[in-house]
Amino acid sequence: MTISSKTAAWFDHAFQRHISLSGAPSSPASWLNAMAGTCRTELLRRWVDTQSKDRARLATMQSGDARRVHYLSMEFLMGRAMGNAIAALGLQHSAHEVLARHGSDVAALLEREVDAALGNGGLGRLAACFLDSLAELELPAFGYGLRYQYGMFAQRIVDGQQVETPDDWLRDGNPWEVARHEVRYLVGFGGYVEGEATRRRWIPNEMVQAQAYDFIVPAHHGEHVATLRQWHATPARPLDFAALSRGDVETAARDRTRADVLNWVLYPDDSTVAGRTLRLRQEALLVSASVQDMMARHLNEGGNVFNFAQRNVVHLNDTHPALAPLELMRLLLDEHRLPWDAAWAITHAACSYTNHTLMPEALETWPVSLFEQQLPRHLDIAYEINHRFLLDVRTRFPGDEALIQRVSIVDEQGEKRVRMGTLSIVASRRVNGVSALHSQLMVQTLFADFARIFPTRFFNVTNGVTPRRWLVQANPALATLLDRRLSPSWRRDLMALKGLGDQASDPTLAQDLQAVKFTNKQRLAAWLYERLGIEIDPQSLVDVHVKRIHEYKRQLLNLLHVAARWQAMVDDPERDWVPRTVILAGKAASAYRTAKQIIRLANDMSRVINNDARLKGRLKLVFIPDYSVSVAERVMPAADLSEQISTAGTEASGTGNMKFSLNGALTIGTWDGANIEMAESMGAENMFVFGLRTDAVRALEQAGHTPATFIAKSPTLTRVLEAIEEGAFSPAEPARHRGLVDDLRHRDRYLLTADFDDYVATQARVDACFKDPMAWHTLAARNIAGMGPFSADRAIQDYVREVWALPTSP
Repeated sequence: MTISSKTAAWFDHAFQRHISLSGAPSSPASWLNAMAGTCRTELLRRWVDTQSKDRARLATMQSGDARRVHYLSMEFLMGRAMGNAIAALGLQHSAHEVLARHGSDVAALLEREVDAALGNGGLGRLAACFLDSLAELELPAFGYGLRYQYGMFAQRIVDGQQVETPDDWLRDGNPWEVARHEVRYLVGFGGYVEGEATRRRWIPNEMVQAQAYDFIVPAHHGEHVATLRQWHATPARPLDFAALSRGDVETAARDRTRADVLNWVLYPDDSTVAGRTLRLRQEALLVSASVQDMMARHLNEGGNVFNFAQRNVVHLNDTHPALAPLELMRLLLDEHRLPWDAAWAITHAACSYTNHTLMPEALETWPVSLFEQQLPRHLDIAYEINHRFLLDVRTRFPGDEALIQRVSIVDEQGEKRVRMGTLSIVASRRVNGVSALHSQLMVQTLFADFARIFPTRFFNVTNGVTPRRWLVQANPALATLLDRRLSPSWRRDLMALKGLGDQASDPTLAQDLQAVKFTNKQRLAAWLYERLGIEIDPQSLVDVHVKRIHEYKRQLLNLLHVAARWQAMVDDPERDWVPRTVILAGKAASAYRTAKQIIRLANDMSRVINNDARLKGRLKLVFIPDYSVSVAERVMPAADLSEQISTAGTEASGTGNMKFSLNGALTIGTWDGANIEMAESMGAENMFVFGLRTDAVRALEQAGHTPATFIAKSPTLTRVLEAIEEGAFSPAEPARHRGLVDDLRHRDRYLLTADFDDYVATQARVDACFKDPMAWHTLAARNIAGMGPFSADRAIQDYVREVWALPTSP
């Protein structure tokens, strides 16, 4: 009997059974766990069926069939799971009936669930969207990550400043995870390597055990599921009993402590040696346990080491899992005793790599000394890969020693370092960027040498988002409107949204979209007042900038505009100003001082602007602390304007831009990342595009950018900078933000001063358009209609076609 044929009576029976087995008194907490347990029972049944079907498919696969995908990522920003599971299992009506009998409702219960703190930003949310699509498209797949006990950190704002505290999301357990006590692997660190060149053996001096926990990700239009397997480190030797008997408690617990710290946080502060060491050890834990697991599964299913790459893909989501090719080589060479050429052929055929950045400093490198201390055998293999690779390059490009230095896996300049981006490219059969512009610039700039060496290795897959979470779940009112206007077919094929473009000029559609948006804005306003005590006007233009706080994402440019608007409104309070609510949210890395100072400026400005009676409430600035998936699900459906304002050529793709447009927000943005393809899909006239293009940015940088020139030409910018540096927003400490202004005056790496005037002028065009609700919501309809190509389902199909399918020829 399928879940769709099960009745509310069955659901009620299962729900009550889970409550009684828990032994806990009936309460919202017990209802949440019972609901999760009821869903999980069905998900486990589907998991067993999926694994059985996948084994059968892989045993008889043909050329062009998808191999099993192993998606390695340090982040999986899953968000809350309950709403997604209930929707995927078709249990909305049954859940509503059962909870109503307990005096509760599904919406109230969903609010009690914590976000799984397994990621931070777009990288992790992309990985989560991809797992959803892998399930929806019924592809054999495992995601692999780490089970962080305290996430990255919980962000608190104290006196306007970011304060990091542990995000203890596992404090009350996680009802969605399934502990796989039978799935555990030993992971080594340190020690030494012995043996001859062709037969080397690693003798680690420290071992930890990786224990598997599974998080099951269901399809919404079928019974297939994908699996996120997370690793939790435990000591291989739980207790040094002899040391304990001597009374040396610290020594007795040392192995447990060293293992446990691997589970603590995502991206430990790497400004110290200890932080860098911990981060490398975490990456080794992820990679070693995952590669051992995929090899064990392959062999248990009747495969052999020689056909591993025929059935399996090892996909690296950025450079964090770049140790994977080294670990796979180690297993093939040391455990399975393959000769080098055979091991390398298998590894190269299995591995693929997604690059997410054009910034050289964002590509991980590790000191050789640290690598040798923690992973001597992996360094040994990296040296041999590099030796053979450089021999080939010298043969093909004789006499070009400068090229050799640039492409070497080991950077010999200064402190020797292992370049993980280079290793990923050399080891992978295919390498992709994540938007058309990013992929183009990747082979023209950052990886130009490698594009010359490997001309067929690079390709593009523009990112996408799952409509299941980011429209159906986050914005049910809009989803219902689209069902009525287009039929529900768009839920399975997002390209069906194109049909909305033919209706964009229908005034009743604009009215319907306006009504949906206003309801979502009312809901957001109530939540902001309850959480932050800030009142906003639901009739105002809701202008949203939510993403990781970083200089290149230019939250500071947004704040400069807000300051300019504040000054102009104070100068002319009787003018017919468009009421505007500006919302910012995002975390700054704990060691990133400039980003944290931007957060402080935002909160200082908020305090001044929100309490300025002269504005009559027509301008509000809100910084939402502790941004998360569940916060995004509230904010995005309510947004009128989406800020995507990175310096052209710096944002690889973006996915927030897609989520906002999908929910009917208009975009103000630069010609950067996926903004370009979005504009091409919906029509650039339906976006608010401003700023220098990539070629102009490069020309300005090469000519020598002088911020003073742009500041001198802009009285508005001059006045804003003077206000900030003189303490207009920090009167108790006038010099508080002078460092930010000094940086803009003398460095301005991301060209805020060059783009400021055009940004302010474009914001004026936004105001003018917003005054005409019909025109605004006609543009909103065209935005939604253009979002068909930006589904994660389409992105996954691109990956299958380009790299994950079994090649039709060697």
